[in-house]
Amino acid sequence: MTTEPHQLGLSAAAFRDYSRRTQIRLDHAGELFGYLGLRPFIRADVPLALDLAAAAAWSTDKGEPIAHGIVEGLRSAKIILPAPDTIERAGLAGRARARRKAAEALVAPLAPEQLGRLDALLVNDAALNSTRFAWLRDIPESPSTTNINDLLDRLPSCAASASPPMTSCPRFTSTASGSSCAKARWRRRSCSPLSDYSANRRRATLIASLIDLEMRLADAAIDMFDKLVGSLFSRARRGQERRYQATTRDVGQLMRLFGRTIAALSEAREGDTDALAVIDETVGWHRLLAAKPQIDALAELADEDMLAAATERYGTIRRFAPAFLEAFAFRAAGGGASLLRAVEILRELNRRGRRDVPDDAPLPFKNRQWKRLVRQGNGRIDRRLYETAVLSTLRDRLRAGDVWIECSRNYRRFDAYLLSKRAAVEIATGLPIGVAADAYIASRARVLDWRLKRFSALLRQDKLEGVSMVRGKLKVKPLPPATPPEADMLDRKLDALLPRVRITDLLREVAARTGFLSAFRDLRSGKIHDNPNAVLATVLADGTNLGLERMANASQGVSYAQLAWTHNWYLSEENYRAALAMIVDAHHRLPFARHWGDGTASSSDGQFFRAGRERAGAAEVNAKYGGEPGVKIYTHLSDHFASFHSRVISATAGEAPYVLDGLLLHGSALAPQVHYTDTGGATDHVFALCHLLGLRFVPRLRDLADRRLGTIEPASGYKGLEALIGRPIRTEVISENWDDIVRLAASIKAGAVAPSTMLKKLGAYKRQNRLDFALGEIGRIERTLFTLDWLEHPSQRRVCQAGLNKGEARHALAQAVYAHRQGRFSDRTLENQAHRASGLNLVIAAIAYWNTLYLERAVDHLRSRGEAVSEALLTHVSPMGWAHVGLTGDYLWERPDDIAPNTYRSLNDPTARLRQAA
Repeated sequence: MTTEPHQLGLSAAAFRDYSRRTQIRLDHAGELFGYLGLRPFIRADVPLALDLAAAAAWSTDKGEPIAHGIVEGLRSAKIILPAPDTIERAGLAGRARARRKAAEALVAPLAPEQLGRLDALLVNDAALNSTRFAWLRDIPESPSTTNINDLLDRLPSCAASASPPMTSCPRFTSTASGSSCAKARWRRRSCSPLSDYSANRRRATLIASLIDLEMRLADAAIDMFDKLVGSLFSRARRGQERRYQATTRDVGQLMRLFGRTIAALSEAREGDTDALAVIDETVGWHRLLAAKPQIDALAELADEDMLAAATERYGTIRRFAPAFLEAFAFRAAGGGASLLRAVEILRELNRRGRRDVPDDAPLPFKNRQWKRLVRQGNGRIDRRLYETAVLSTLRDRLRAGDVWIECSRNYRRFDAYLLSKRAAVEIATGLPIGVAADAYIASRARVLDWRLKRFSALLRQDKLEGVSMVRGKLKVKPLPPATPPEADMLDRKLDALLPRVRITDLLREVAARTGFLSAFRDLRSGKIHDNPNAVLATVLADGTNLGLERMANASQGVSYAQLAWTHNWYLSEENYRAALAMIVDAHHRLPFARHWGDGTASSSDGQFFRAGRERAGAAEVNAKYGGEPGVKIYTHLSDHFASFHSRVISATAGEAPYVLDGLLLHGSALAPQVHYTDTGGATDHVFALCHLLGLRFVPRLRDLADRRLGTIEPASGYKGLEALIGRPIRTEVISENWDDIVRLAASIKAGAVAPSTMLKKLGAYKRQNRLDFALGEIGRIERTLFTLDWLEHPSQRRVCQAGLNKGEARHALAQAVYAHRQGRFSDRTLENQAHRASGLNLVIAAIAYWNTLYLERAVDHLRSRGEAVSEALLTHVSPMGWAHVGLTGDYLWERPDDIAPNTYRSLNDPTARLRQAA
């Protein structure tokens, strides 16, 4: 702009009066339009805009891509863009047209009998006491033989009623298997509104729902199969442990008897006397003979294989295995041909009602002991052992992805989750590892060799703070507490100054400052809710575990009907994630948050919540938390105390697969570079993937001193470390599988697959899998380098501990917020459990944001009174306090705001109020 007057040779003052005469602007605009070949948007262009919107909406249901298609199309036609409202209305109309056309394309190929089956889904069935469509959607989640058979019974109805030509309609293909919002729309649509739709719209909606339902039912059935088969072996293992415990006294007696027998034999040998006579005299031959049955029983117990113990519950297997094997068409790569043949043999035996397994049946088990057990002494195959072993092997191979099912979403072929090799190479060029295996291995070998030699020298010279070697055992002294007493006093003083506020007012203030309510949009139309209080009340009902009905009873200004409608149509995984991201981003923009870090570090940890039902969907027993069932919420927290990701996982699940999910799939603007976990979040695979993706992984390992270091060069070159070094790292395995490693890392980086999906599949592989082994070898390199850092730098231990302490503070706040129903998860479905966790995390993030906002004002207030507040002490202050927040009681949603827009609440300072009164 500053160069144009110079180019024209005109003074800037000449433009001072330019805008006063409207006609001049219009005339000049017309000349510019003519020069550039543009024309304004007129009413006659509305059909073009609708066509552009419909074309963009043919492959998506989201508003932004549709609006982008309209804008690009009008620009290509050299038409000046109309007002945003016009583009929005054209987009909505075009999307409606695309929906109608997609419905017509989807329904047109159906035969009359298929249409009849679709229409019959909405007719009440007296035997089911509901419509068949409602019956199909009522998916049981508790693992039992009855429930898995119910799931398998529903699958044929979905497959028979759904339309095959889904690939011809990108809109419904993406709807059936795409975003969670779209899927939630079909899942939650009740039968009553469907009956009011036009025939095409109703049938198309049913088809899309059935396609999604078929995949959900398949996944649910396989999940249940996994748990039922796994429980057979878990119970067998627990039974063996109980039998061991029951024999503890007998084992002690037998060991003492055995000891006396050895002593008698030694005495006989030294005295050159008859050994049997000495044993009979000192021990008693009759005692040895009486102990023989006990010894044989203990030996048999020790030799008992878990397969044999699991087969004791063969009756349970027969109640679901035939229907499960018949329900799915299993696929496998070349290495799985023998397993598929074994499955087919079992199917054939079930169909014919025969019991004898052919002598030439394949034995697709990796366990050699199983092969010996299954084939009896006469060479015949034991049917019970064989079927149990085949089902266990099928379970493992489905988990790993080298056996898959086409109609499933979670049990596809392993390669199906990954990018193509060409696309992976393009993305990998932006990763820190590059794409050359030899260069990578040579670089890490040099670094590892240098670091090990330096550590060896420092350890011998006793120059490592708090680290020493005592009789070949590494000793690491615990660090003293890093929080000074003055910081605790300051924290309490600042907390006392924070305004007293109801949780309803806090949420409304955070919503006004961050705008997070705009993320909760109608799952069908994308419109914002016309009653913000209903959205906040519904979120708080999830977050506090109060529930919709009790929230409505405790609230003024919202009804149960409003909350139920809002929960069904405005709350979803995507909406919760978008709202949380807005709060987190606003939190990290607050200047006061810089006292706690630079925003590039984070931590994660799991928190256990007990279940309100014995057989809740994901409520499984975990010995770590006692015998009562429950679930875990795995949460990620930034160094600014922003709780930016959470996920419900099984109480029995390992935490490590979910570490990277929160770092890569959180949806906010955060980009953590350093991440802290405890021992539960650390595996060699996580070390490897964090390094490959350019992240610094810093776990606090409980058994660090017992973990062996990995070396590429011979261990003899590191004097004094021999006792700490394990087997050599096999770099040739890394080199052989480098292309697959790069492809895996690139696919995760691009968001093509969740890291937890791949880590769980790799974890399901046996040790023979080369990719799993190669990734583990990279992890051993990185874990060794991390261990050396941890031992050489006490500062790293301190910052890791500080990061994990922030997570503990977050857990304490979570327990305070999620207080109703004794803090238990009583929801039966995983979807509702996920909503509870998301609501809890959003409320925690809102409280942390609000506290951070007012902590800065409290510090400024203290300094204005002349009190010195050290910057160093502020690093120990936490925004996770809640004593000043009214979390329970009546919820007054229509209460007028206490503060005007863009202002703040008054601090809770009694001395200031007294001075004002005086």
